[in-house]
Amino acid sequence: MSDVLPAPDNHIRNVEALYNGHQGWLHARLRRRLGNAVDAADLVQDTFARTLASRAVVFEEPRAYLSCVAGGILANWCQRKSLERAYLKALQGLPESLVPSPEARYLILETLHEIDAMLDTLPPLVRRAFLLSQLAGMKYEAIAEQLGVSLITVKRYMKQAFLQCLRLVQ
Repeated sequence: MSDVLPAPDNHIRNVEALYNGHQGWLHARLRRRLGNAVDAADLVQDTFARTLASRAVVFEEPRAYLSCVAGGILANWCQRKSLERAYLKALQGLPESLVPSPEARYLILETLHEIDAMLDTLPPLVRRAFLLSQLAGMKYEAIAEQLGVSLITVKRYMKQAFLQCLRLVQ
């Protein structure tokens, strides 16, 4: 049995060349936007990992391509950070005896991120109806009035949202 690894395919070589040619530029760009090198480095690695996984073949405009991929990753990262800040702010108002352990906080944050990602897959009105019901505690009739739709439409929206929640836990 040989210890020689198989030669990398063209895609891996292309991504390697892309990385070697543009990693520094992308890192500097993200560092300016984020204000710190550590988070920028993480997002650069995520960008190239996604590029490698995507099996994209042609990089005719490499910086435009990398900007687009990194932009999506940055948007997700910002949304995640915003959710984390909101959760940690909510914890500040709790009595010390009710503050969850670091392990529980981590699990709760991961669950919140999964729920947030699931909500992003819903059409805007479905998501809004679900949030009005679940977070604001509004009755379906009030949601219908606020959204300007019928009661049966709100029920359909809620069914769609709950089915998506069920898919998340399966």
